[in-house]
Amino acid sequence: MLIMEPVLETYEATDFAPWPVVDPPADHLLPLSGRLSVRELGTAMAVLTSYNNSDHKRRDLDSKDGTAQVRHLVTTECVIAPGGLLIRDTETGTTASPGCCFGLENWRDWLVLMDGEEPWLGHDPTPRVEHVGAIVRLWPDVDRLEGLPIELPRALLPELLGSVRNQLVGFLTCVEGWAARYAPPLAAAVVAKLDEDLTIGAPVPGCRS
Repeated sequence: MLIMEPVLETYEATDFAPWPVVDPPADHLLPLSGRLSVRELGTAMAVLTSYNNSDHKRRDLDSKDGTAQVRHLVTTECVIAPGGLLIRDTETGTTASPGCCFGLENWRDWLVLMDGEEPWLGHDPTPRVEHVGAIVRLWPDVDRLEGLPIELPRALLPELLGSVRNQLVGFLTCVEGWAARYAPPLAAAVVAKLDEDLTIGAPVPGCRS
């Protein structure tokens, strides 16, 4: 069985103060969905607000002001979400983690595989794809070719990406409730910003669900 999940890297959530967070998981990857706890949501929002605040002096001043942190996220030019898509083949036990610099904001770029293209998917790890007939063969890291690749039937890709979209829609619903508690004036705005910059709302072409 193939599983595709949207995930955030949690390194930016270390020593975060404005709202409750959870300890980062061992692999520092937090799957996003509508099933996150309040603390897991806090971690996700800590990652997004911290990563998109390059003004370190301003970050220090706002370090205990949750509304200020969220306001900066809402007003940033374009949200960057460190992480991406985590892909697992439960039959072989192979996992492909997202590469650096190909964040979750780029998740729809996987659709170019439908046209036979081979997109750049980041580095460290450096995933690589090759087209073999109707199969997309995904190597988790070209610098470490031991083990099996993940074989993605091209025809299944829209449904897999549709499941990613559904998980992100659920995440947005949770963010709305979380923001109503921790940054009430900005609840609607932060949901709209994430929806737009992570291109969540539009249906995935070719997905029937």
